[in-house]
Amino acid sequence: EFPMKRYLVIAMRKPEFSDAVIAPHLEFLDQLRQAGQLEMTGGFTDKSGGAYVLQVESLAVAQAIVDLDPLTTSGSSVVTVYEWNTR
Repeated sequence: EFPMKRYLVIAMRKPEFSDAVIAPHLEFLDQLRQAGQLEMTGGFTDKSGGAYVLQVESLAVAQAIVDLDPLTTSGSSVVTVYEWNTR
């Protein structure tokens, strides 16, 4: 059993961002929450993007999840994962 670590995922919209990706992205986040992998999520008030916090066992797992995010697969946002030492 690996201890869970937190990963901060930052998604910044590209100029070609399409609102059509929002609903699939929210469904994706709901699935992560149901799987117990999503701790919190939210958009930035300036509409430039958003962030979410994953709790999984490794950076590789976090990156694999992010690679499936519709924001990533559509190419509409730049999505970056950081291992986050919270306290």
